[in-house]
Amino acid sequence: MTGSSKPKAPENVDDVAIVGAGIIGLAAALALRDAGQRVVVLDRQQAMHEASWAAAGMLAANDPHNPAEMHALAVYSERLYPAFLARVKELTGREIPIRSRQTLEGLPNGENGPGRRVTAEEIAELAPGLNVGELVFSVMEEKSLDPCDLTEILPGAIRAAGIELREYTQVLRVEADEGLHRLTAAQRADEKTEEAQFWGRHVVFATGAWRAPVEQAPAVEPRKGQLVMLNLRGPEQTACTLRIPGLYIVPRGDGNYVVGATLESTGFDQSTSEPMIAELVRRAVALWPPLAGASRGPAWAGLRPMSEDGLPVIGSLTPGEAQPTLWVATGHFRNGILLAPGTAHVLRDLILGRVPEVVVDGFSLSRFSAAAV
Repeated sequence: MTGSSKPKAPENVDDVAIVGAGIIGLAAALALRDAGQRVVVLDRQQAMHEASWAAAGMLAANDPHNPAEMHALAVYSERLYPAFLARVKELTGREIPIRSRQTLEGLPNGENGPGRRVTAEEIAELAPGLNVGELVFSVMEEKSLDPCDLTEILPGAIRAAGIELREYTQVLRVEADEGLHRLTAAQRADEKTEEAQFWGRHVVFATGAWRAPVEQAPAVEPRKGQLVMLNLRGPEQTACTLRIPGLYIVPRGDGNYVVGATLESTGFDQSTSEPMIAELVRRAVALWPPLAGASRGPAWAGLRPMSEDGLPVIGSLTPGEAQPTLWVATGHFRNGILLAPGTAHVLRDLILGRVPEVVVDGFSLSRFSAAAV
């Protein structure tokens, strides 16, 4: 734009504009707002309606299948969860309940699990009827929550905190303008789409499996995960999450269990496949036979954002710049729910010029250019 047609920056510029209203973007917005920042969050559709709501909700900081490089951030984020949930309750008056508090982890004999090995008698008490097979089970204190609870409550907490949340607002481009960033977006309202302008001193891209609309954005690909809900009636229940390689059964209360998940490279296809859902159910019943009497509930699929090396990308979009103002938080893959509070605090500290409590150098965008060299 040239001459008088160039948009004039408003007097009240946001300190931080966040692109993406999933769990990562909203948790970051809340952390920044609580640190005194003026924040706007923009999303191309309804908040929390992509990977965030579709997850299983396990806060599996000690899952032995997590990358070792992620462990410190995972433990840090898990430690922050009680305060995060308490803050949401403070803002909304609504509690996000913990759905389970223990996990039985089954690993092949010879592999060491992170928890305490359990006896056959303990297994019979924790998960009556569990088919141990050739696996060795350990129990660990590990919570889970229902992402649907987060989806329902968290956006209200964001607004109650004084954060502007703009849904159905797709950011088309971001341009530097006189020391600020101008975000041009297509905004849908009342079945009309109009162009809108937003201004921020900092911009955070938390766009999940969708690549951010800037040249420096890291490559992220969607990995589809299909899940299904089963409902079991009767006295034979378990309050534990059951997890073995490639399968988990997560209790949601009232006899409901989430079974997941597949791992597929199908682009942005979010359809479910009856043969794959049936195979998940078959494997779940083989592990915990009481589920043979369960009724089938809905099946769904989410798109996990996966980076080139499978690790999160957190930090500056312009590594090496003295005072960066463009930031990224994506690539959380299977662990977006778990890593949200920790990622939010790291971003807050980086944006405010503080040293984060955990070392996140390994998640920097610069690792990809270093690998190429």
